[in-house]
Amino acid sequence: MSDDMSEAVIARAYGGPEVLSVIDVAVPEPGPGEARIEVRAVGVNPFDHKVYSGLFGTDPANLPLRLGVEAAGVVTAVGAGAIGPAGPVEVGDEVIAYRAPGAYAAELVLPASLLVPKPAGLSWAQAGGLMAAGATAVHVLEAIGLRGNDTVLLHGAAGGVGLMAVQLAVEQGATVLGTASPAKHDVLRDLGAVPIAYGPGLADRVRAAAPEGVHAAADLVGTDEAVDVSLELVADRKRIATIAAFERGAAAGIKLLGSGPGADPGAAVRAAARLRLTEAVEAGRLRVLVAGSHPLREAAAAHRQIMTGHTTGKIVLIP
Repeated sequence: MSDDMSEAVIARAYGGPEVLSVIDVAVPEPGPGEARIEVRAVGVNPFDHKVYSGLFGTDPANLPLRLGVEAAGVVTAVGAGAIGPAGPVEVGDEVIAYRAPGAYAAELVLPASLLVPKPAGLSWAQAGGLMAAGATAVHVLEAIGLRGNDTVLLHGAAGGVGLMAVQLAVEQGATVLGTASPAKHDVLRDLGAVPIAYGPGLADRVRAAAPEGVHAAADLVGTDEAVDVSLELVADRKRIATIAAFERGAAAGIKLLGSGPGADPGAAVRAAARLRLTEAVEAGRLRVLVAGSHPLREAAAAHRQIMTGHTTGKIVLIP
């Protein structure tokens, strides 16, 4: 039986979004323990651009590169013994896939172990954008040892990871101070955070908002300001983490999380977060804010948008 063909996005070289192309790829029948999904939405993350930017090396042997780590869709075929974290995976199931290599595609064949049921109340776009940011936020809050009575400072609180971290920290009972541009302050207030404008004087504004002090901080943007202010206000460096400023963070002795050099990828924590996140969505405790969507063929435009660093919420691709 010949494989079906489907569209996928690749980076044919290292560089900027201009190196992205859409090609036809073979989609095999799922083997034992696998499932095929028809993709309805793909989450776009800053990491996706970094993969082909040259940040992790420029070995031509690795080209072309498939992109993406998260998607949502409908199961169209299953192999024998297709079991996911929530039980058997069956044709017709609406699922979220994470971590799903090569997720920028119209169809995917993946281990069923990567698939969790999509909460009924989520749109496809929301489902496509839930997991990478949500699992990262869970990892960040665990790494800084967040407790219910803490005051926590989140830099970049209106970004994809930031919005998730705000909600999860508020749910735990923490007082959340979130930095963002003034245009995004209403969104943060709505989610239960105290918004603070970044820029000169940030440390003083945080002190004024939290006269009792700040117990922990997370840098979700990678700026010198985020690292400097965190170090100035949080006494215990083990309670400061960054998902972006790896060089500065390493020099400062704070926790490095994610996919950067020397960082803790937190694979087990992030995998365990999947059902926790879908349960929180189903219970109405967690919202996925979508900033915009692009057709799969316009992945380059989506990357240009996310590279501005000014989106509020998730960007998704729709095959």
